[in-house]
Amino acid sequence: MDATAQLPQGLEEKHKLATRWFHWINFPILSLMIASGMFIYWAYDPYRVGLGSITLFHFFPDWFYNVTQVGHKLNLGMAIHFALAWIFALNGVAYVLYTAISGEWRELVPEKKSFREAALVAMHDMGFKVALPPQGRYNAAQRITYTLIVFMGALSLVTGLAIYKPAQLNSLLALLGGYEWARWEHFWLTMGYVGFFGIHIGQVIKAGWANFRSMVCGYDIAATKEVGHGA
Repeated sequence: MDATAQLPQGLEEKHKLATRWFHWINFPILSLMIASGMFIYWAYDPYRVGLGSITLFHFFPDWFYNVTQVGHKLNLGMAIHFALAWIFALNGVAYVLYTAISGEWRELVPEKKSFREAALVAMHDMGFKVALPPQGRYNAAQRITYTLIVFMGALSLVTGLAIYKPAQLNSLLALLGGYEWARWEHFWLTMGYVGFFGIHIGQVIKAGWANFRSMVCGYDIAATKEVGHGA
């Protein structure tokens, strides 16, 4: 006789401990580095969006400094920024080594089809009636973004060291185009992180509590399955 039995709900692993460890160290460290970087940037803030003498937006308007109170804290900003930079670097190196040794890079590095599928994912997320391509542990857009973030982190360390020790690392500084270019590159990498944080947090909220919970505890509730038993 055949009967249908419903297996009890269980748990399935979604994020390994190491992945969660690196993520939850990196998120607050990078956030504090961006904040302390603002203290440093305030001392000389030339960057803007505009054309010629026309300025559309200045980084950052006076009201921003008044609201955040980041002014006149250059020494504090430098102390925090350079102390956290070492933790950021060590955590990043450990993450890259773990990803390479464990083989998880296969699920993170973009494939040939990733760029085409990433466009479909973006259109779907923006509300267009586009079918999502097959989703793995990470979708195509996540593969591209997470890989890009690793390279951005490496470039931030390189440009940061170059502008921190321009005399000692003059060859590296020259390779980056000089002091002003290295500082400009470092600044826009930071703006890239800010943009990434905004999109990432928005996606987490959209995905729901279960997705956030799995990044905390590592597990998600497995889908209930039905199996047939024969007698």
